[in-house]
Amino acid sequence: MILKDKIILKRIVLFAFVILLAGNLSTSCKISYTFTGANLSADIKTFSVYYFPNRARLVNPTLSQMFTEDLRDKLQRQTSLDEVAENGDLVFEGQITGYEVRPMAIQKDDLAAQNRLTITVKVKYSNNKNQEENFEQSFSAFEDFESTQTLSDIEDGLVPEILKKLNEDIFNATIANW
Repeated sequence: MILKDKIILKRIVLFAFVILLAGNLSTSCKISYTFTGANLSADIKTFSVYYFPNRARLVNPTLSQMFTEDLRDKLQRQTSLDEVAENGDLVFEGQITGYEVRPMAIQKDDLAAQNRLTITVKVKYSNNKNQEENFEQSFSAFEDFESTQTLSDIEDGLVPEILKKLNEDIFNATIANW
């Protein structure tokens, strides 16, 4: 019986040793996965989004507020960063520079079959932890609509879709580093 107990004890000790060794290896070789697309260094903890004024010739009175809030919401949802009013580790500022409708698909008699609403935003991105990542860039996104519809009829449906595209592009260029 004693021999059998020694073998069992050795197996238990060996098993415990393997578990401890595996635990040490897994903590020393840390791999981090995120499903949000964020690619940030560990020292970045905060972000600030300043109000984006509308400087476009054609002005949608709610566009500045909607864009600014949508960008804040996206950063809150898809990162673990805390929002601060000023001087975050990451700073987003800029202005809306374009809001225009243009005819797209021209048919006979020079009439447009479709129109395109395009929104352009100039973004100044500052990474206060890594100045090499700072940039200033314009982003544009659009949606097409039938020429039989007026802008005022479809604006409330198109603008959120365009803002979603813009904010995805801005997120990819800054946080995801695409």
